[in-house]
Amino acid sequence: MKNFAELINALESTNKTNAKIDAIIDYLERAPDDDKVWFVAMFTGKRPKRNVNSNYMKEWALEITQIPFWLFQESYSSVGDLGETLSLILPAPSQKIEKTLSEWMSEILNLKEKSEAEKKEFVLQSWDGLDYTERLIFNKLLGGSFRIGVSSKTLINALTKYSGQEASALMHSMMGKWLPNEISFQELISAEKVNTDNSRPYPFCLAYPLEKDLQDLGEPEEWQIEYKWDGIRGQVIRRNDEVFIWSRGEELVTEQFPEIADAVKAMKGNFVLDGEILAVNEGNVLNFNELQKRLNRKTLTKKMLSEIPIEVFVYDLLELEGNDLREKPISARRAMLEELLLNETQERIKLSQIIEFKDWNQLDLIRENSREINSEGLMLKQKNSHYHSGRKKGDWWKWKISPLTIDAVLIYAQKGSGRRSAYYTDYSFAVKSGDKLVTIAKAYSGLTDKEIMEVSKFVNKNAIEKFGPVRTVKPELVFEIAFEGIGFSNRHKSGVALRFPRILRWRKDKTVNDIDDIEEIKKLIL
Repeated sequence: MKNFAELINALESTNKTNAKIDAIIDYLERAPDDDKVWFVAMFTGKRPKRNVNSNYMKEWALEITQIPFWLFQESYSSVGDLGETLSLILPAPSQKIEKTLSEWMSEILNLKEKSEAEKKEFVLQSWDGLDYTERLIFNKLLGGSFRIGVSSKTLINALTKYSGQEASALMHSMMGKWLPNEISFQELISAEKVNTDNSRPYPFCLAYPLEKDLQDLGEPEEWQIEYKWDGIRGQVIRRNDEVFIWSRGEELVTEQFPEIADAVKAMKGNFVLDGEILAVNEGNVLNFNELQKRLNRKTLTKKMLSEIPIEVFVYDLLELEGNDLREKPISARRAMLEELLLNETQERIKLSQIIEFKDWNQLDLIRENSREINSEGLMLKQKNSHYHSGRKKGDWWKWKISPLTIDAVLIYAQKGSGRRSAYYTDYSFAVKSGDKLVTIAKAYSGLTDKEIMEVSKFVNKNAIEKFGPVRTVKPELVFEIAFEGIGFSNRHKSGVALRFPRILRWRKDKTVNDIDDIEEIKKLIL
């Protein structure tokens, strides 16, 4: 745990990618192999589920410290993170516990079958044997909320530099189903025994936002153009009569889309498709909010299956009869995909439309009109491009339509975490609803550090009420909020939900009287 704590300290103390990579390599050179596997698991989201209720942890800490509840709440509001707050208020340890990360994880996993009393004994003994940083990590491991500012690309680059393996092979190895207590580090980075079953997906090929003039891309006939859809990016796998559906977030979502699974089971052959899972009714792509109603549900009723039908728009073929096709140009993969689907009559599996155009000016107009069919814009793919692991500039571009915007007023603020724990960085915004205000969105990005400091000063001076870490503030600061889409929603007081809201700019030239009205905003919904 000591080595792991030193790694976390090193990663949290820098914003430089190379410094993070060096810190990871230094850790890998010192840590035992079992710890290295758990390290990869933590940083790729394969952490165990929570086995200790966080409310119990709070109660036990208050019992030890005898701090009054109101003081704990004030501390929690200031720090913004429960695990960090507990680590700060607990007394210094009276002993030193030396265990490896893998030993800690083994004991934490075993808590699942323990009683509340046994869990309490384990937690209290552990707190008494760990220093502040180790205790903080322990709390996060217990709570199942381990998050560190290291991107998947940075992790892969570090593992590539350390192991000498190719980045694409490592990315493939990290995907899919594997358990850290059932595989060695060598097996993991060499992909010897990872995902040997039929479910193994491929790393997704991703696009960069278009940053060139269309004329600089070359001849139009060198490019394959498709609509960019706002759904769930997924790989649909059929191997040896088994079907699996993976989301881009590496979640196995087969059970969430039974109609797609059934359609693929009825097909012939073995293949891996890449496409977009969408809610489609009578040929029309529905708003993402409709699709969202189907996600993460334990049971899908017949009514829901009927009212929100699902299709997958397929745009790539990655594997056919066991052969990896990713090194073939997309023009060849597309031809093979069309041949594969030629004799299939599955209504749920649709071939993504290729947009025909003669010149770049015509394509600009097509993009501008794409919102009319609930598309986000266009995808531009070089016809000679391979299916890369991750992003590669120049081959695939996403050319999205300009975002929608509204003016809204800040009404709630909450402090951030980590380096931003001293400032209010998480905001809730409202618009008019008659003579009242109604919350419409939360946003966490878009302001400069200087602006965040200005907003924090305003919140400190103008807070009206406290709800735990949240502050209600005078409705005076107006911001322009950008978002990708909008739809009706029964889960929000405003009756609508915004897709990917973010702060575009601080409108210091406007007052609360200038913000938008909810009834006008609803007219944006197609």
